[in-house]
Amino acid sequence: MNQLRLGYVFGIGAHTLWGFFPAYFKLLRPSSPVEVLAHRIGWSCLFMVMLLTVMRQWRRIGGLLRQPRKVAAITAAAVLIGLNWGTYIWAVNADRVVETALGYFITPLVSIILGMVFLSERLRSWQWVAVGIGTIAVLVLTVDYGRLPWVAFVLAVSFGFYGLVKKQLGLPAADGLFVESAVLAVPAVATLFLLPNPTFGGLGTGHTLLIAASGAITAMPLLMFAGAANRIPLISLGMLQYIGPTIQLFLGVFAFHEPMPPVRLAGFVLVWIALAVFSWDGLRRRAAVARLT
Repeated sequence: MNQLRLGYVFGIGAHTLWGFFPAYFKLLRPSSPVEVLAHRIGWSCLFMVMLLTVMRQWRRIGGLLRQPRKVAAITAAAVLIGLNWGTYIWAVNADRVVETALGYFITPLVSIILGMVFLSERLRSWQWVAVGIGTIAVLVLTVDYGRLPWVAFVLAVSFGFYGLVKKQLGLPAADGLFVESAVLAVPAVATLFLLPNPTFGGLGTGHTLLIAASGAITAMPLLMFAGAANRIPLISLGMLQYIGPTIQLFLGVFAFHEPMPPVRLAGFVLVWIALAVFSWDGLRRRAAVARLT
């Protein structure tokens, strides 16, 4: 298999796994979102320890830890991804899977704005159109929900800033993921000891194994995503990221029977139009650059 095709396999695999995450986290009931998050962090850290040992990359980790600025940036990334994971787990258990899908649908638009503000990137005309349509969509959904869809906003903004920090760091996936999980592991393990009624180990072997597997299930798509990012064009990678929230949306509506009234559907349609405009502009821009070279 050539590297380009392998990249697409990794990318489709990562986003498909992320899409089915709501079904997995619902299996962890009646564990509380706090307990699930703490275990997810702890087992992720253990999984990365084993992976780095097999890869014999500890010397590189040692060098990374001797760079205070990078450690501080990774700590910020860890807090952001911890906030993202915690919000996501809570929302899934609160039967708000559709709203989590919205969050990841609008993440690319948030990333555009962050690039403009923090990286001095300039928006092209059609990108401004996409952002405008996305803003209208958010207003429509706010009216439908009767409130700001805060779950979607927290997910989109936290993951957008997480991506910004990761882009500026430019670290190998395994290195960054290990340090991030290690930063969060101490408070996560402390939380597990302080929980009043932990469920781990008390609800049967199947439940215990499902919680323990959360580390590998968390790390695998992140590593696959990094493998895809190193092999396929960025615009193709961007197109693949719609797979996950699409699966989540269908799970929320058809598997978990969450409501989709007409106004909410109209809001999602506007989001999809914004994403279509954004993607079309990216493809058009790439074709123009290719012709010039």
